[in-house]
Amino acid sequence: MKNQLRIIPLGGLGEVGRNMMVYEYGSDIIVVDCGVMFPGQEFLGIDFVIPNIDYLLARKANIRGIIITHGHEDHTGGLPYIWPKLGAPIYATRLTAGLIEVKMNEFQIKNPPIRLIKPGDRIHFGSFVTEFFRVNHSIPDGVGLAISTPVGLFVHTGDFKFDHKPVFEDPTDLDRLAAYGQKGVLGLLSDSTNAEVAGHSISESEVGETIYKIFQQTKGRLIVTSFASQISRIQLVINAAVHCHRKVAITGYSMEKNVEMAMKLGYLKIPQGVLQDIRRINRLPDDEVVILCTGSQGEEMSALVRMASREHHSVQIKEGDTILISASMIPGNERAIYDTIDNLYRLGAVVHYRKDIAIHESGHAKQEELEKMIQLIRPRYLIPIHGEYRMLVHHAQLGEKQGIPKEKTLVVENGQVIEFWKDRGLVSKERVNAGYILVDGLGVGDIGQIVLRDRQVMAKEGIFVVILTVDKKTGHIVTSPDIISRGFVYMRESEDLIQRARQEVKKMFARYSNRYPLDTDFIKRAIREEMGEFLYRHTERRPMVVTVIIEI
Repeated sequence: MKNQLRIIPLGGLGEVGRNMMVYEYGSDIIVVDCGVMFPGQEFLGIDFVIPNIDYLLARKANIRGIIITHGHEDHTGGLPYIWPKLGAPIYATRLTAGLIEVKMNEFQIKNPPIRLIKPGDRIHFGSFVTEFFRVNHSIPDGVGLAISTPVGLFVHTGDFKFDHKPVFEDPTDLDRLAAYGQKGVLGLLSDSTNAEVAGHSISESEVGETIYKIFQQTKGRLIVTSFASQISRIQLVINAAVHCHRKVAITGYSMEKNVEMAMKLGYLKIPQGVLQDIRRINRLPDDEVVILCTGSQGEEMSALVRMASREHHSVQIKEGDTILISASMIPGNERAIYDTIDNLYRLGAVVHYRKDIAIHESGHAKQEELEKMIQLIRPRYLIPIHGEYRMLVHHAQLGEKQGIPKEKTLVVENGQVIEFWKDRGLVSKERVNAGYILVDGLGVGDIGQIVLRDRQVMAKEGIFVVILTVDKKTGHIVTSPDIISRGFVYMRESEDLIQRARQEVKKMFARYSNRYPLDTDFIKRAIREEMGEFLYRHTERRPMVVTVIIEI
């Protein structure tokens, strides 16, 4: 690895979320982002998916810092699970640091070593010198990185868009980006989330205008949901409420905590008297009320989902309510979101969620902006990051249109290793472990593919349990086999099948119990396999078969 830079994605490539990138030169490592991915329907019972950090754990002493580009969950959400194992200092802007502290406090992690950075700062990380530059996104205080390495300069955009009228901050410093291009950039690692989408994203300010118009036209209560970390969007809702003489109540733990933190740091400006306790909001006339809540992704137990299920402690949805879902649907969450919308409609509410109403705009650059970034940076190599594989490919094709040779657009997936020298770069044949680490309740990493497959089988085909009570002395069955069926057949309506299954179990046991002492492990395995075939012949279904032998 001498005189060689290694870039290793541990998450975020070939998928949306779970972003984590490793830059390694000699004995120095910097890590960029540490996110979660929200699981799809195939991940039954799983709460989050986080990066596998085996590679980093083996080189823990070499990690000079963990740099977080902005405060969204897909870039910060893995920290409570991963940071305690790595222990490296965290570098983040003020708002991002505040959001990280809120998240860490939920896990009883007090005072993590966060070092504040701002656009324009230059920090040495061993062999690396990293300069931070402002990017616009759907959350304030985002930064990109210009990483000077012994082999050349690399620009890592993070999530970005070119917004000429951002809500909170100055537009992206295009002159700074052009200066990097003039200096010479060996590699550009650029956000690919919207690489399939033509055109240019609209400004967050335009979203604010649409929200204001809806507020003006609405007579009843307004209930708005967005990502709890979407501080810019929350400010737009507050502004519209103030102009329309409405009070605002907030419900949902993460929304409450993030608003409190953003107000404390000065990122949210809320006039005195506007915020009201959710428990007292019903005392006000409907046309003077805005409720800001969690639940934009249909999350179980979120405030909006509880409202839609008539389970919220303070808010009952009624005819005349207007709901604004000011967020995009994260892949995998569509079913939960549509179920929530259906329930809201059943209760008489009007729901705004469609893309033809500009109540949300992606924080990710579309094709024109991606091309502009390439034109400004003028990299020798383009490495598309952040997105499913087709998005990475579309981004690479945009690079080719801008004159980057096909062999210098490096489309890779998690675990592949990119190597750079001063004169060239290539995708190595080496792969590191970048598989899924599944978070299920308090369990982190204890759910593997076998357990997931078992869950999928049980969800699809059900479970069939055979219980045999056997006399330890004689080796004979004491009572008729007990059978339990769940999610396979309803036992009262399938008595004939159950009875035939009992008879088959007796025959199987008689065949395999002629040795003494009994080889119970062998018998259980044999009955499981034969019973599986028996059930398939009679039902054309394959439930999970579990055999239990109790010796008395």
